[in-house]
Amino acid sequence: MSFDPASRLDGKVAVITGGLGAIGYASARRLAALGATCVLLHRKGEDADARAAALPGAGGQRHSAIRADIVDTPSLQRAASEVQSTYGRCDILVNSAGHTRPVPAADLDALTDELIDELLRANFRGVFATIRAFAPLLKASGDGLVVNISSIAGFTGVGSNLAYVAAKAGLDVVGDALAKALAPAVRVVSVSPGAVESDFVPGRGEDFKAKMANTTPLGRIGLPEDVAATVEALATTLRFVTGTRIVVDGGRHL
Repeated sequence: MSFDPASRLDGKVAVITGGLGAIGYASARRLAALGATCVLLHRKGEDADARAAALPGAGGQRHSAIRADIVDTPSLQRAASEVQSTYGRCDILVNSAGHTRPVPAADLDALTDELIDELLRANFRGVFATIRAFAPLLKASGDGLVVNISSIAGFTGVGSNLAYVAAKAGLDVVGDALAKALAPAVRVVSVSPGAVESDFVPGRGEDFKAKMANTTPLGRIGLPEDVAATVEALATTLRFVTGTRIVVDGGRHL
């Protein structure tokens, strides 16, 4: 396998969890524009097929959408089987699914056992389960890439809530371990945004965005395209990178 930079992704198949979300869909657009065939995994997107069909496809790609829930391992296994039967391969896996809920760090009672379990299940266990389901295809590719959309919360300790912080920290460490375990056939990298302009965290409006922009060294809140550009770079130019995190936050963590 060569780790030389590549300008195109023709013939590659990319599976994106949370494929209808802001970061997932932005990543799919970029990968598709470079020739990759994209499969959008989603839980309940009624317009999923139409959005998959709307991705760039000048190279004759057959983009698709598959309903699967990252906290439901059998659905992930079915999705992997469908990708295998339809495309015969998976070269890139982008894990951008997950959810959270704002809970102040000092409000220990509000972070209930049930909420902790829910958030760890969605933001850690579900990502691991997805990698587990697609690992055979990624290893068979011989040039596999897993990109876990993490967060600076995983190393700053500041995030929407402490369970989310723990999930992202765990994801980063396990991602490093998997990078070693799956090498050299599969690379594993965490991409860690700060605050991103999307509806990922419920209840955050324009006031929050303005506050984040004013306290970020580069002067604005992050955009889904900032994260997607990093995913693209890992698939094309940053090919000798594995077992690490790339921070994309405009200096927010400083």
